Amino acid sequence: MKTLSISQIQRELHHLNSFDIIEVIDKKRDVVKGYFLDLKYKSLIDSIRKKEKKNSLQEFAGMWEDRDIDQKDLRGEAWKR
Repeated sequence: MKTLSISQIQRELHHLNSFDIIEVIDKKRDVVKGYFLDLKYKSLIDSIRKKEKKNSLQEFAGMWEDRDIDQKDLRGEAWKR
């Protein structure tokens, strides 16, 4: 894995031509800003994103489980606001 600063990427774009993973850092603050991944990882990243989205939706739906709330109550609460 290569580590490049933002300014290095701006000055020398050829570093993005052949890489597997590049860690992008902010040298002034000594903070990792993100990662560039090669296109061959796209399918893996897409499957992870779908799984995370599904998990977050399940957690949101789980917040409403075991509550005895019907649409009438929800509408009443909405009108009060």
